[in-house]
Amino acid sequence: MNPKLLAVSVSTIACGALHASACAQADGNAVQEVIVTAQRTAAPESKTPVALSVLTAADLDTLGADTPGALAARLPNTYLENSYDGLRITIRGVSNADPTEKGDPSAAFMVDGVYVARPQSQNVSLYDVDRVEVLRGPQGTLYGRNTTAGVVNVITKAPVNRFEGDVNATFGNWGERKVGAMVNVPVNAALALRAAATWNEHDPYLSNGSNTPRTLGQDRADRAARLSAKLVLSENASVLLRYEASRDNSNNDSTVPDSNFYSGIATGNPVWNGDSTDKRLTYRFNPPNTRFEQGYSHKKTSALTAKLNWDLGPATLSWLGAHRSFDHDYNYNFYYRVAPTVALGVRQPFNGSHDQDSHELRLATNGTGPLSAQGGVYWFRERTRDVYYFRDLQLVGLPPYYVFANDPVRSQSKAVFGQATYRLTDGLRATAGARYTEDDKSRTGYIGYQRAATFNAATDLRDLNAGRIATNKTTWRLGLDYDLAPATLVYGSVATGYKAGGFNDGCVAGDARNGIGCLPTSALPAASLTYRPETVRAYEAGVKTRFWDGRASLNVAAFHYDYRDLQLSNEVVVNGRPRYETTNAAEAAVRGLEADGQVRATRADTVTYALTLLDAHYVGYVPDGVHSWSGVKLDRTPARTLALGWEHRFYLTGGQLAAGVGTHASASYLLGVPQAGLKFRVPGHTESDLHVGWTPDGARWSVLARVRNLENEVRPMAISSSGLSVPTEPRTADVRFDYRF
Repeated sequence: MNPKLLAVSVSTIACGALHASACAQADGNAVQEVIVTAQRTAAPESKTPVALSVLTAADLDTLGADTPGALAARLPNTYLENSYDGLRITIRGVSNADPTEKGDPSAAFMVDGVYVARPQSQNVSLYDVDRVEVLRGPQGTLYGRNTTAGVVNVITKAPVNRFEGDVNATFGNWGERKVGAMVNVPVNAALALRAAATWNEHDPYLSNGSNTPRTLGQDRADRAARLSAKLVLSENASVLLRYEASRDNSNNDSTVPDSNFYSGIATGNPVWNGDSTDKRLTYRFNPPNTRFEQGYSHKKTSALTAKLNWDLGPATLSWLGAHRSFDHDYNYNFYYRVAPTVALGVRQPFNGSHDQDSHELRLATNGTGPLSAQGGVYWFRERTRDVYYFRDLQLVGLPPYYVFANDPVRSQSKAVFGQATYRLTDGLRATAGARYTEDDKSRTGYIGYQRAATFNAATDLRDLNAGRIATNKTTWRLGLDYDLAPATLVYGSVATGYKAGGFNDGCVAGDARNGIGCLPTSALPAASLTYRPETVRAYEAGVKTRFWDGRASLNVAAFHYDYRDLQLSNEVVVNGRPRYETTNAAEAAVRGLEADGQVRATRADTVTYALTLLDAHYVGYVPDGVHSWSGVKLDRTPARTLALGWEHRFYLTGGQLAAGVGTHASASYLLGVPQAGLKFRVPGHTESDLHVGWTPDGARWSVLARVRNLENEVRPMAISSSGLSVPTEPRTADVRFDYRF
């Protein structure tokens, strides 16, 4: 495959097949242009030389997508999954499965440009959102570390200089009930305020078939509020402040055994079992060693963000600072397979707090000259304190309370970056950028072997759980883009990405801290305690074009990645003790093709489409030291997917009726547990949605009805090495009422 030749060929076909005006200025019936900030400066999406998808506020309302996990059906080669242990993001086959305090994601999740470190705090409610930008591919130069897969940036609405408001209510099956509100007030010419709030609940999707009184999860019970203020300091300077707080009391018991989806697991060859959706969503496991308790989860999040823009004439100086805090308290009951045909029940209480601070100072040139540039410095710090313990593992030789306590876990990152674009000729531009990053991570804690929740020095034992690693990396990007026609952009780039290294549970022989030493029976070699950074070099070529008088759009991207030291996480048993371990797979290769766009077929009809072809596999990986996984597909990498959508607007007397349907078809893909040698194949499937909306002429109100997952089929989002499986959502239907003022 020659990506550059493909990009030019597609563009030539799109423009050459039509008369000259087909690639010119669009008319009023054209595909709507969206302004994005994917390259940290505002630009039209069609003129941004990066593979990205944008979901607007209208898209989110139509889809009923008010959590990150509901977005994926509209995003090529992207999976966002609200798992029990946090948001899991997979872009073009690259993901991460370590949700603990020492893990990092492979894709950065951001809110208003601020990196959100913990996956458990990324399962946010999406409300009063302007748009969601999803960048596919490494974004190490402008966005920094932990972006080897890409970036998901949720951009909320800022205060505007007019009075407006909205109240909405939603009711649906599974006991769904939601209320939201927003009001924007211009206080004076210099100050505008905006407040928004949301409250969301629905009943559990999981049912309890174990004849116990326990209520299960996959429910929803969250609320959030945000207050924003935009202050004009002078003709050239303004500051935007945002404060947000949220509470989430959804039940954490949101998993079922993998046997709900597969048979033959004990033989090492899982086979899809074909059970009904009701059976898949029924928890039937009764542990032989304990009695499960009622599960719960209480999350509390707050965030304060400030953004200053100061136009200095030749350049604009921007500062973005944020403080985020996240507290989490839960009790989780889970299925834990200890042998091919034997599983135990484990109860896991957890209590933790996470605080993070970040600052970025950036200078970007203004004007329309041949050179545009930006550069800056970045600083990030996170501190975590937590304690959690696993109960009921006596049958595998552990005491009643197997405790992990950490205080503190620290992560600090600092970087300097710059990127410049120079116009070589009319329509031809060259871009070069680089970023130097230093990361420092450390942990001080212990693993406790206790008879009760409280440590007793006379009967219990503590083992050091500590590590530290410092890494650094220079990432860079080179690119060319060319205006092949007024409405056609072709581009090519080479970019690198970097994900910081880290450490596993355990300690090095001879180490001691806070009076706790490293037991000889659990000491690890230094090489096993830490893992190396993950790096990628990505080659990409693409075309973005508008044709048919601007009524149709086509975006094509072809890419090839070379991964080194891909980080893979799993639960393992070390010296008879369960641990969470991350290792480096030697190599992985990813290549593929993406094509998406929309067509305004008539004034009343809009068609959307997205096609992906993907080959992502291990090049060199021997997870257990014996069996090679070379050639095995990476998780969540179907060879083909196709998404189609159609909406028709009926212009009737008294109002407008909009009806639409969309479907996403996927080939089969794997969910692997390499350490156990298990390959769970998720069969090919479709998932379809339907919506009908009514907006009266001149009225302030509207109503929208939605059905998601018409097929009512569920699949596992993820499967752990202990046998935990997280089901996707069944069919849901709701009606939303809006009143605007």
